[in-house]
Parts: sequence; structure tokens; C-alpha cells
Amino acid sequence: MRRPKHNRFKRFISDIADYTPLTKMVALLVLLWLMFSSGIYLAEHGVTDSPIASFGEALYWGVAAFSTAGIADTPVSGTAQLIGGLWIVIGSVVFFGAIVATITSYFMRPMQRPHKKIIETIEYNLEQLEDLTVEELDLLKGTVDTLIVNVERIKKKQKSNTSK
Repeated sequence: MRRPKHNRFKRFISDIADYTPLTKMVALLVLLWLMFSSGIYLAEHGVTDSPIASFGEALYWGVAAFSTAGIADTPVSGTAQLIGGLWIVIGSVVFFGAIVATITSYFMRPMQRPHKKIIETIEYNLEQLEDLTVEELDLLKGTVDTLIVNVERIKKKQKSNTSK
């Protein structure tokens, strides 16, 4: 019985959401974006010749400023420029930090939990049974047989250690 490929994609997305800091970092980034955009809007509200006249423009400015696209208009007031400068630095660090932390966490996860990688490899091979050659099936059978023998040996060892 083969699982559809979209199940693996769902598992991939679930792993990223569960085992990496991506969701927390994105939530932090959105919260900071709203806070700094509000600060820019409040600092520029009522300033003549300000390119930021509405909260929507402040939100747009917040994305344009930290994305390093270079298309954000410069705020006019000194307070807004200070807030904007802080946002550019903090927003960029959080954004790019989220990307680096997510990639690092995702690829380091199997190293932190090697037994999970073993189980996932066995599950993957079981899903692909129909595509395996006879030689690959024999190798898989030998590996599973060895695994069973080792599991039984470890169980006996753990039983003898707990009974002492």
C-alpha cells in the first residue's frame, strides 16, 4: 500500500512547524512589523511632506524597509527616522535569522534524534516496497532481521539490569 506523495509533503510541513522555530519567528516578525509600522505612522502623522500619510502606507513602508529592496521612502521626522532605522536592523535580523534557524533546525533534527531517522528510513522503504529490486528487498529483510535480533538482545539486557 503506497501513500500518496502529498502525505510526505504534509509531513515535511508538519515537521517544520513542530520542530523548527519558524512559526515563532514569523509571529515575532509580524508583531514587530505591526509595532514599528504603528510607530512610524504615529511619528509621521501630521508631518508636512511626509511620504507616510496612512497606516497602510506605514505597513508597506515596514515591509519595504526591512526587505532591503531599497524602495522605502525615507521618513521626514527625526523620531520616525530613528524608529525606521531600528526596524530595518531588527526586522532584517529576525527575518534572516528565522530562515537560518529554520534550515539549521530542520537539518540538525535527524542528528539530534537518530532513532527517528532510522524509523523514518524504514517507513520510507516500506512505502517503496513495490519499487525495490529483489536484491534491495533481500538487503531490507536482512537489515530488519538484524534489527529484530538486536532489539531482543537490548530488551534482555535492560531486563537483567532492572532486576539487579
